[in-house]
Amino acid sequence: MHRRLLYHIMVSLRSLAPLSALFNFVLADCECGYSITTTSDNKQYIFTELFESDFIHLDMADEIDDYGKYGWASQDYQMSSEAARGLYGESFTPQNVISNIIADSQVFEGPGSKIGDTGLNLVVKSQIKDGMVASAEVQATNLQYHGTFRAGIKITGVPGTCSAFFWYMNDTQEIDMEFLSSQFNRGNSTFPVNLVLQSRESNDAGFDASKTKDFKKISLPFDPTTDFHEYRIDFLPDKVIFYADAKMLAEMNGTGVPSSPGHLHLSHWSNGNMGWSQGPPETDAITTVRYVKAYFNSSLESRQHDYQMRCKDPSAPSAVCTIPDNNATFFFGNVDNMSPNQTTYHENASLQAKQRWPCLFSAAFLSTAWMVGL
Repeated sequence: MHRRLLYHIMVSLRSLAPLSALFNFVLADCECGYSITTTSDNKQYIFTELFESDFIHLDMADEIDDYGKYGWASQDYQMSSEAARGLYGESFTPQNVISNIIADSQVFEGPGSKIGDTGLNLVVKSQIKDGMVASAEVQATNLQYHGTFRAGIKITGVPGTCSAFFWYMNDTQEIDMEFLSSQFNRGNSTFPVNLVLQSRESNDAGFDASKTKDFKKISLPFDPTTDFHEYRIDFLPDKVIFYADAKMLAEMNGTGVPSSPGHLHLSHWSNGNMGWSQGPPETDAITTVRYVKAYFNSSLESRQHDYQMRCKDPSAPSAVCTIPDNNATFFFGNVDNMSPNQTTYHENASLQAKQRWPCLFSAAFLSTAWMVGL
């Protein structure tokens, strides 16, 4: 009797596996991706992948002992003054990547675990050591191809640094939003952002993109040092569009548009180059990032196959989810059934996963008991 019961339980549990997969498929929203509509031509683009980082609640100190734990890697390298094309070299160190988090995952405003703005603090030191300026950079560990990339950032107000939100494949395939704090002028309310496509053309110009058509210096309609704003790069097959707080700043197209997948970066540095970063800063400078939201297409065949398997009807209600603009506290990964077959990152992800298993097992057991007549 017991052997027969055990046999029925095992068979029934096996039969539930495809059934649960079916339920996940039927109930999940956004299974066919995440969409934007461009400002310039009112065209819809759909992206299959999601990568969201809530730096108010992710402690990057964990990443030092667990490389890429939250999908980002703090950079640890040096560049000589010659390689950096400045008066000083640049020394990027994980110690200058500092998390100031709020413990309660439902709270987005208020004091954090440290003094200062909450989020991911990227620090540039004022003191020069061994001919180098201590700087900070993090790089996404996954590859992104065409997509829309957004970051909530408060730029340092200390003159003499470069804060950068950029996508990078190599020195001739790069998309930059760079903020030079020495260019800010509060007297006349001038706060420019430098929009750049580093390309073969800029390479031929000695990496001076200002001598190419793929460089624009745009004045922001706000002071980027007093509050957080959303900066956005739409990397599309035939163009790149830049935004600030959902308002289009510029559009670039042509041969400068990258043609390969690359990585997102957040960087804050100085090297004394009087034509660019200037500096180093007279006091330690901090640029803070509260979030990065990336929705993109993967170049990996495995992920393309996953998409084909989960997206059966793009026209079905909620199969494609519209990406909200300039919403600092909304993350698809925090909403049930809106990130199917995606990797999401949370501070207590392992604990949450463990807590689900008893519920899943109980549900499976109860279903099995019903099926075998217990």
